[in-house]
Amino acid sequence: MDGYKITILNERFNTLYDTAPFSKIKTEDFLPAFKTAINKAKAEIDAIVTNDEAPTFKNTIEALDYSGEELDRISSLFFNLNSAETNEAIQKIAQEVSPLLSDFSNDITLNEDLFKRVKSVYDSKSDLTLSTEQETLLDKKYKSFSRNGANLPDSKKSKLRAIDKELSQLKLKFGEHILAETNKYEMYLTDESDLSGLPDGAKEAAKQLADSKGKEGWLITLDYPSYIPFMTYADNRELRKKLSKAFGSKGFHNDELDNQDIVLKIARLRYERAQLLGYNTHAHFVLEERMAETPKKVKAFLNELLEKAKPAAEKEFLSLESFAKKLDGIDQLQKWDSAYYSEKLKQKLFDLDDEKLKPYFKLENVINGAFTVAKKLFGLQFKEIDTIDKYHKDVLTYKVIDSEDNLVSIFYADFFPRAGKRNGAWMTSYKPQMIKNGKNERPHVSIVCNFTKPTKSKPSLLTFNEVTTLFHEFGHALHGMLANTTYPSLSGTSVYWDFVELPSQILENWCYEEETLKLFATHYETGEVIPMELIGKIKASATFHEGMQTLRQLSFGLLDMSWHGIDPTSISDVKAHEVEAFEGTKLYPEVGENCMSTAFAHIFQGGYSSGYYSYKWAEVLDADAFEYFKEEGIFNKTVANKFKTYVLSQGGTENPMELYKKFRGQEPKPEALLRRAGLLK
Repeated sequence: MDGYKITILNERFNTLYDTAPFSKIKTEDFLPAFKTAINKAKAEIDAIVTNDEAPTFKNTIEALDYSGEELDRISSLFFNLNSAETNEAIQKIAQEVSPLLSDFSNDITLNEDLFKRVKSVYDSKSDLTLSTEQETLLDKKYKSFSRNGANLPDSKKSKLRAIDKELSQLKLKFGEHILAETNKYEMYLTDESDLSGLPDGAKEAAKQLADSKGKEGWLITLDYPSYIPFMTYADNRELRKKLSKAFGSKGFHNDELDNQDIVLKIARLRYERAQLLGYNTHAHFVLEERMAETPKKVKAFLNELLEKAKPAAEKEFLSLESFAKKLDGIDQLQKWDSAYYSEKLKQKLFDLDDEKLKPYFKLENVINGAFTVAKKLFGLQFKEIDTIDKYHKDVLTYKVIDSEDNLVSIFYADFFPRAGKRNGAWMTSYKPQMIKNGKNERPHVSIVCNFTKPTKSKPSLLTFNEVTTLFHEFGHALHGMLANTTYPSLSGTSVYWDFVELPSQILENWCYEEETLKLFATHYETGEVIPMELIGKIKASATFHEGMQTLRQLSFGLLDMSWHGIDPTSISDVKAHEVEAFEGTKLYPEVGENCMSTAFAHIFQGGYSSGYYSYKWAEVLDADAFEYFKEEGIFNKTVANKFKTYVLSQGGTENPMELYKKFRGQEPKPEALLRRAGLLK
């Protein structure tokens, strides 16, 4: 019978630590595996619904949270591969599977008999003796129904199903277009003078890239390790302009990869969905389950920071403009001049060139640095193992243990760009942590980045920005690894979206500390520890152009709210809407051919819709939290233990503000962030 074909994915993995048997999984296994797992999950739901016993927390809420384990595992494997090692066959399956998963999700949330049981337990919660975690789970399960249409009449339920199905496909299509645009663009250079200004490493990488395509000369692409060095160092302004326009116009060419209609459709469907559920806008719907609570609070938060950052940003911009004019007679600074002249000015002010720093940040050393920090703070040890399967030869695999040799986690790290991998950096999981039948199932966690590959003559050397990126994603990974909760839906990074960036962003702070850098920043050729003078310059330059950086992040947050915090049905021109949204944060002249929204994957493909502000929100938390570490010592065991106990291990078991106060003893204060950014007068 269709849908019941058993594949390797539907059986218990008979592998070391229950790891995914990547080499044995065939792409064609996924579709039947999904169908089978959906049928199994439906049977588990039916068993809850048809249970003759009265609804209880255990037989309804707990049973519901543990249901669909096989389906969740297959989904995490498949969608992680679709991000990190995709191909046309996988993308085609994603388009087929997404509506099936959307339907299944709606089958649960719109199942009236199931909702009756959940509601019955929810309505009697004052009579139950529940732990804080159980109370949170009950509240979350009830809301997962009420916020997804369980209280709607049938006609509106079917409308909701149709919207959800269309949204799931549109989001996938949006991402596919961006990946195709990124892979399609190639700037071949045959005249070496066009590479003037580029560091040797970037030149060599461009040469290697051209060689790999069987071409002469040098190849520059829109992948970050190729794009960013060119925009930062290339002296040829016309070529920077050409590359910048290519990067900034992804999904904005009125061709088969255009995303303008998709953006409008996604925004309208999200609004329609929110209205259907009784919310003013999509942002009202999303923020009900966030620390920030309402669009009004988010806008006030962003505008308060804007008020502090804008004068500093404008001052920095004028100084950059006059520097470019003095240096090269540039009358009007353009977006493609930003990274180039910022880097030159930074070198002048601090004599700090990323190329001088890179030899001290060999990738392997930085990885060991992150591991050492985790050991000093939380007692973790990372042991590289080659006895488990991986989905690509570049992936590194580790067993993570505590001081008593107990397994904490399996850790995958995937650092280099390739054709089937989307840009950016992210943390993800292949298996969640939970306590089931008395056994603490440990998580399998992964980080994925896009760093410069080693060349024939040099290892992978990271820019300082890439070092902080690695620590950032590793912070997310620690949140996943140290999870210690009973229920899978509350474990690890399953927290409010504006809290999830605290563990990642706080870890970046260690990169600026002499005590940390001395542990791992050694020259890849001489073994010399990074000189004190360079550490001083890293710290001094940490707030360089912080006003402009803050303004940029705020502009993204405001653009997000402009799509999701209003009724978008009257918007017909994506570009015109975007220009208006950016009005209060604009520094550079507008580039007519470019559009950010059509490639703003965070909010139109990922999970950040009405949530982009959370990066800044989490910065307030992380600056305040790190001040506590600084007061007591950055490797202070007591503070680290409190952070592990109340933040990293607790997942979403309690309101995040309560968890934060247990760790810090008080609510966070924005002054810590403004002090760190040098924006407090």
